[in-house]
Amino acid sequence: MREDDVSHETRVAAPTPTSGRGAPVGVRRLKEPMLAPLKTRIFTVANQKGGVGKTTTAVNLAAALSMGGLKVLVIDLDPQGNASTAFGLDRDNLTGTYDVLINDLPMSEAVVKVANFPHLEAIAANSDLAGAEIQLVPAVAREFRLQAALQSFLAAKQNAGQRFDYVFIDCPPSLGLLTINALAAADEVLVPIQCEYYSLEGLSLLLETLGEVQKRLNPKITLTTIVLTMFDSRTRLANDVADNVKKHFPNELINTPIPRAVRISEAPSFGQTVMTYDAASPGALAYLSVAREISNRGGASINIKNESA
Repeated sequence: MREDDVSHETRVAAPTPTSGRGAPVGVRRLKEPMLAPLKTRIFTVANQKGGVGKTTTAVNLAAALSMGGLKVLVIDLDPQGNASTAFGLDRDNLTGTYDVLINDLPMSEAVVKVANFPHLEAIAANSDLAGAEIQLVPAVAREFRLQAALQSFLAAKQNAGQRFDYVFIDCPPSLGLLTINALAAADEVLVPIQCEYYSLEGLSLLLETLGEVQKRLNPKITLTTIVLTMFDSRTRLANDVADNVKKHFPNELINTPIPRAVRISEAPSFGQTVMTYDAASPGALAYLSVAREISNRGGASINIKNESA
């Protein structure tokens, strides 16, 4: 993805933040829109190993696809609420995923627009969500709470002519009931993998869980996308991990790795994604490239699937 893929003429002015953080530079729409799928693609972004760039990947891909003219929803299902923070949401004063899962709040009442992104919306998470793991245990259809709420919401949006193109569900770094809800609600799994040895072990455990979910809860869920994160081409280990993943998952691996970049790490502390924090940085351009590859792959695969149905 080249820097000149970003249009400087179509920037959207950003409101002044109230938290004292630096103001976003504004959204830059892409000169070439991204390919829209024929139906909503629902991704669970998961890896039970923490610190692999899971939330960072979820929010920046969502922002990049939104910049490509696609309508995107992000559901923060992690009690840490890092995705909510990255979008600058006041998560402690918003209804969110806890209320949807536990109090049967309609999802339409929890969705909020993300500032500076006209096509991006989100559902926030806060620390109350940590208790949901326990509260869900005796609940009826506990594994399908998110699925029921999401399908009802998406159907209403579809009927109103406001269909979402992409949904990203950001999971906690564990395989509890919150992650199981996400896997039951999604069609596809996106796994960020940090370029180090232990990340491959985390992928193996996730694949075992995915197999159980396919057999018992959601036969259509499929691992479709793997994104390498924190990639440093100068190290032998990073290149070895990349080669190993490509060998075993040639169709799922995205061609562009996300580099280890300071701007990506800095952006959340200012309540932003890297797309508004520094849209011309190597990290932002890498996420734009990954987003375009996902949209190109998804459009084609969904078209073929629908034609053969």
